[in-house]
Amino acid sequence: MEQKDGIIIVDKESGPSSSRMVETIKGLVGAKKVGHAGTLDPFASGILIILLNQGTKLSPYVMAQDKIYRAALRLGIETDTQDITGRIIRTRGIGKLDQKTIEEKSQDFVGVIKQVPPLYSAVHCQGRRAYEFAREGVDVELKEREVRITYIQVLSVDLPTIWIEVGCSSGTYIRTMAADLGNCLGTGAHVTFLRRLQSGAFHVDNAHTVAQLAHYRSDRKMDEVIIPLKEALEGMGEVEVSDAVARKIRSGQKLRRDEIGNQVPLSSPRGSSLKAVMREELVAILEEARDGYTIRRVFT
Repeated sequence: MEQKDGIIIVDKESGPSSSRMVETIKGLVGAKKVGHAGTLDPFASGILIILLNQGTKLSPYVMAQDKIYRAALRLGIETDTQDITGRIIRTRGIGKLDQKTIEEKSQDFVGVIKQVPPLYSAVHCQGRRAYEFAREGVDVELKEREVRITYIQVLSVDLPTIWIEVGCSSGTYIRTMAADLGNCLGTGAHVTFLRRLQSGAFHVDNAHTVAQLAHYRSDRKMDEVIIPLKEALEGMGEVEVSDAVARKIRSGQKLRRDEIGNQVPLSSPRGSSLKAVMREELVAILEEARDGYTIRRVFT
């Protein structure tokens, strides 16, 4: 089977881990190198972007894109994992909460906020994953970090459950936001349902289940679901380069600004990324520098 470079948009079901999904897709596609861009908790479902072969070089750019989630929060119960899979550590009364109060309090989390990642997470800590320490009962202190919540929409309230939709930056933990919102409401909360609807320009409605991918494989139509490298970073600026410039890039030489011509506006901010393409082929990802372009990723 010919080795294909690109990405596949998968609709992960609740149950398997993201790493298990990577192994499953690797077997179906027959790719030598496979990764994913953005972990989904095992109990969560929704869009998981699988990177194939040279597509793994796109990981930091794909992971940096904004996300949209739908979640159900159960008020009055807190768990050690902040979700339905955890051990109950506290219960509280709900009182007479109404939808207006919940909506008002939820808006306190819109904007740039600070979060402490949950202990049961894949965050690196002291050279290990945080969840490894948590499973061993070892207390570790995770650093607070800034995330951005674009919007929170309260979809419905049927106490003790509320349904919300959240638009947010990469690195946002919906479990933590839910727990923090529960504390703000004075009830505590944990997530009972989580589904990632969108990652960057890719929506779960256009994703493929494992069963569908297996069907494509049996029909020898797997190529139809692999998105080429050039199309994997929608929204990133793009410049067309000549064969000569492509060869220069692939030999690792830095590019002068005039070698790109006038395709990039002079106002383009330094440090912004650009796709260098030759016809339908992605050659490299470049970064604006003072006197030209720095080559960040090369594709052969």
